[in-house]
Amino acid sequence: MNPLEGFAAHLAGELGRSPHTVRGYLADLRSLLEDLEEHGLGVGDLDVPAVRAWLSRARDRGAGRSTVARRVAAVRAFTRYLHREGLLAADPGPRLSAPAQRRSLPTVLDEGQAEAALSHPVDGSPVGTRRRAVVELLYATGVRVAELCALDLDDVDRSRRTVRVVGKGDKERTVPVGAPALDALDDWLAAGRPDLVVPTSGPALFLGARGGRLDVRRAREDVHAHLRAAGLDAAPHDLRHSAATHLLNGGADLRSVQEFLGHASPRSTQIYTHVSVDRLRDVYRRSHPRA
Repeated sequence: MNPLEGFAAHLAGELGRSPHTVRGYLADLRSLLEDLEEHGLGVGDLDVPAVRAWLSRARDRGAGRSTVARRVAAVRAFTRYLHREGLLAADPGPRLSAPAQRRSLPTVLDEGQAEAALSHPVDGSPVGTRRRAVVELLYATGVRVAELCALDLDDVDRSRRTVRVVGKGDKERTVPVGAPALDALDDWLAAGRPDLVVPTSGPALFLGARGGRLDVRRAREDVHAHLRAAGLDAAPHDLRHSAATHLLNGGADLRSVQEFLGHASPRSTQIYTHVSVDRLRDVYRRSHPRA
């Protein structure tokens, strides 16, 4: 088996990486192997100098920190796999360091903007009904767009007001969902989904124009269109950022928000505390007499 094919199966099957991650890693590794071939080297010649030379050439072509960091992660996983399979005498991965990331604060809608977006009218077509349900559910649950597209009908528990979500690494979590989002879902299930369903639709909660499961690209387009119509310049993931920040602003503790978002580490969630502190500082400056 081709090493890349075996590695792809390892990523998806054993490590549970998402299709998006698998595609990204494989694209990076194809670039690495092509670079090796151009210099008369093969998979068995992978070592620290060869990888660093490849990364250096990528930086010279304008690759940013996040791109280089992703490439290092891909190479580490690949060389670990090759070494385990006996295709590489030594694993150079642990000696490869990724550039430090400058974490920018996420874009967050304030509560007024979120309300304006969610209350913006839509037409009564199946697409309009779906669009409202998608936007409501993304904000209500904080799920990722890919997680939303993977939902099935029985993942929504109307009586308990919860949604079962399968996140990164096939980790399952249950998140609460509010009445407005459930009402929007009810509208979609009653007056939107039936117009799109076909015999092969299966249990998918959200359907595309041809009756198949709604894909991530189309879902993002739905959200962009709705937010633009509401006069907002925001991305679908900003609804997730906003949901997390609004929870913290409302008094939720960091651990609860971590569970809500499905973060493996609290470090991923801590960025939202910075957003909340920045807002508190702005309010303080405007309101405190001795600020």
